[in-house]
Amino acid sequence: MNKYIVVNQPEKWNFSIDNITVISSQDYLTNPKYSLLKKARIFNLCKNYSYQSKGYYVSLLAEARGHLPIPTTKNIVDLKALKLVRIVSDEFDDVLQQSLKNIKSQNFTLSIYFGQNVAHKYKALSALFYKHFQVPFLRVNFSHTTKWNIQSVKAISEAEIPAEHILSVQEFANQYFAKKRYDTAKIANYDFDLAILVNPNDPAPPSNPKALKKFIEIAEKMNIYAEIIEPKDLSRLSSFDALFLRQSTEVNNEAYTFARKAQQEGLAIIDYPDAILKCCNKVYMAEAMNNANISTPKTIIVHSNNRNSVLEQTGLPCVLKAPDSTFSFGVKKAKNKEEFNALVTEMLKESDLIIAQEFCPSDYDWRIGIIDNKPFYACKYYMAKGHWQIYNWNATDKNEQDGNADCLPIEEVPKNVIDMALKSAKLMGLGLYGIDIKVIDDKLMVIEINDNPNIDFGVEDAYYGDSVYTEILTALKKRLD
Repeated sequence: MNKYIVVNQPEKWNFSIDNITVISSQDYLTNPKYSLLKKARIFNLCKNYSYQSKGYYVSLLAEARGHLPIPTTKNIVDLKALKLVRIVSDEFDDVLQQSLKNIKSQNFTLSIYFGQNVAHKYKALSALFYKHFQVPFLRVNFSHTTKWNIQSVKAISEAEIPAEHILSVQEFANQYFAKKRYDTAKIANYDFDLAILVNPNDPAPPSNPKALKKFIEIAEKMNIYAEIIEPKDLSRLSSFDALFLRQSTEVNNEAYTFARKAQQEGLAIIDYPDAILKCCNKVYMAEAMNNANISTPKTIIVHSNNRNSVLEQTGLPCVLKAPDSTFSFGVKKAKNKEEFNALVTEMLKESDLIIAQEFCPSDYDWRIGIIDNKPFYACKYYMAKGHWQIYNWNATDKNEQDGNADCLPIEEVPKNVIDMALKSAKLMGLGLYGIDIKVIDDKLMVIEINDNPNIDFGVEDAYYGDSVYTEILTALKKRLD
């Protein structure tokens, strides 16, 4: 397997490692030869892993390309949520307290390089932090009250390593890169207890109130206790056996935090944190579908170096998408070159990479609902009145914000549409997905893979009725079984 160390500036990289190529993040993200590699391990040592930075995208696109990144996107996102860090570290609190018990001050900083510290007495604690977070250069700050507590955890760059640590870090690096391998809830009277996460302030909730009521009613008939919980209820999550997300999912909102905590505590989940990370990022989806030879509108990953050549490939008008756009938020149409330049300039301020797609107008999109690789509903979503998208958030009349929908039996959907939906869902693994497909001049194109698709009363259940809810609840039960 090819091994690559990815850094922002290779010329400033201070550690010599045999048989491993050091490349720049810009090269890995934009040079086509790396997207074509079939087997590679990517050691992401960028100076910054913040959301939508180059460091973030190195790990995200490595996963889309089928490469093995360290750290993974999940590791990076976990590190940003102190609540999650504390949940994980609670598992080895005894080691933490034992390791720090002789420190006399109220504060302590632990620097971890490739899972080690320059002081041997912190070896076990350093290894545990690395095992859980897989970040090569890590700095943990602790404070002491009645016991030692984590105050902050952050990834650091090579430039932040003190000079007196460099020789030790070189030794740790040689040891690390020489390696060949890199490292339930109770049943009560009900079959299980299900938490349904809903945000009452969600601008575009994935289930309307009648659908939520249906989930609870049908759960009761299936001997499942179901309860609506809200973002403020994170501390209660451990008392449930399963979690069903019915609020909009984004990497930076509560839904991901809930899903990650549920995963760590062994709850059954729909949907998994990995699905949120991948489906919520259009850059990942573009790379993954291209790699899987799934037809999409002509798609270009836009960055500061190629923005001037994008329109040669997409033409005008073209659609521009923020990486984490959902429900048509963050999706813009550029009708001319001036609009394109203005929109790209603005969007690149928020993310190092964005998406440009050719404009493919249609009267409707297919939405195929998939649960654990099985289609279980099919809809035609029509464009909002006088608009090019299903949702028109600028409509003055709220009744015209979204288009109409028809729900059909799966047997009446063209077989090639169902086949493409199933192939797309398999990219994500088991879970609940809504696959959006356009048919333009008899050519099928996947527009989106949604990790948190709508299940609305009177829309997605219009043909199959209660079985839509039953399929999802059964999938959760199977996860527990």
